[in-house]
Amino acid sequence: MFSIKTPPPTSTAAVSRLAARYLTSTISTTTTHTQTLPATLRYPNYRTLSRSSLPTYSSPSITTLTSNFLQTKRTMSSAAAAKRLAGKTIVITGASSGIGRSTAFEFARTAPNNGLKLILTARRVDALEQIAKEIREEVGEGVQVLPVKLDVSQPEEVRGFVGGLPEEWRDIHVLVNNAGLVKGVAQAPSIAEADINVMFATNVTGLINMTQAILPIFKARGPAEDGGSGDIINIGSIAGREPYAGGSIYCATKAAVRSFTDALRKELIATRIRVMEIDPGQVETEFSVVRFYGDKSKADAVYAGVVPLQPADIAEIAVFIATRKENVVVADTLVYPSHQAGAGVMHRKLT
Repeated sequence: MFSIKTPPPTSTAAVSRLAARYLTSTISTTTTHTQTLPATLRYPNYRTLSRSSLPTYSSPSITTLTSNFLQTKRTMSSAAAAKRLAGKTIVITGASSGIGRSTAFEFARTAPNNGLKLILTARRVDALEQIAKEIREEVGEGVQVLPVKLDVSQPEEVRGFVGGLPEEWRDIHVLVNNAGLVKGVAQAPSIAEADINVMFATNVTGLINMTQAILPIFKARGPAEDGGSGDIINIGSIAGREPYAGGSIYCATKAAVRSFTDALRKELIATRIRVMEIDPGQVETEFSVVRFYGDKSKADAVYAGVVPLQPADIAEIAVFIATRKENVVVADTLVYPSHQAGAGVMHRKLT
């Protein structure tokens, strides 16, 4: 038994506000506030009332308030992300498919009306032009998209990349180093030299060259005492952390990406340039098709009995880390599908 004052008549809006405040404390029930009270309450006038005789109000349930609160929070978060992308120019390499393609769409959807510019690069310019068309159809003219044919494995193409852009596209704010590939499952001493060369030229040298091409733009931005600003997002792999048999060269390239990323972050510590890496586990892309030289049946077998990550899952993370407050650096992210716990640790359902 305890005493409380009889509550005065209260408007629905007032009850909603009170309930919303209560919601942010320790409440974890979907019942109304009157249902959580003891069966009997003693008032200052010594009348004893049962729960059934308590005054009732036409207020929303806690479930409704929770839903509204979360929706409002999501809307505010989305608005903040869009604001942080306003007027920015973003370069995405390897944007013709997979993670790169999804990342382009995710950026466009996050800031559809804020003057965002997307520079999409890949070897297949026809695919890039189709993506640009689809983005315009989905979000309208609020996002500008520039498809650029670029093979990051060719140093001369990378060297001429920035100079080949229209002047109004050169103020780049975010670089997503996504281009990468794997070739074969051969083990030493039977690894083809051509496969070794293309993996290192694309995954390592290409990524480093792109970073060096864009970094002067970042370092020239803002007050000199800040040392510049911008975001470098490198798409790595679990393979860079856990090497596996049959993937020695690919694992070595991704380990190199990881080392370069960590060292670069330390080299730029006195600036406002953020250096971040996302290391996905198993993702269903064209990755395995390329690995098996176009053999679709072998590629499909990689995903048999599992539910891998999708490119959109990684794209969401890329956009998330790019839209944090400027003093927040999500430096290192490892992402698995639920069936995976390591490079070679997976649970496959029997079919």
